[in-house]
Amino acid sequence: MEIKYLNKDDGIYAELYGELDEYSAEYVRISLDDQLITNCKNKTKLILDFSNVSFMDSTGIGILLGRYNKFSKNNINMYIKNPTSYVNRIFEMSGIYQIIPKVG
Repeated sequence: MEIKYLNKDDGIYAELYGELDEYSAEYVRISLDDQLITNCKNKTKLILDFSNVSFMDSTGIGILLGRYNKFSKNNINMYIKNPTSYVNRIFEMSGIYQIIPKVG
């Protein structure tokens, strides 16, 4: 898993590459938490781009929900963008879009 960040005026844009599973979960958790601490002052949103994520399991859902809770407590909204069809199906089955909205 690799994450590339783009810091814009209103938020942080994170492009995820690879697989989000039990092997990469710790890296993703630490990386996103680090962004919250170092780059999210005066930011209102975090957009996670899943267009390059080839696989995700329930561990990935857990990581996203945990980060959602942390970012929400800091008044930062999270959004999911461009999920692959496989990842989109996982998101739909889990109901995560009711918590973390999907944006175009």
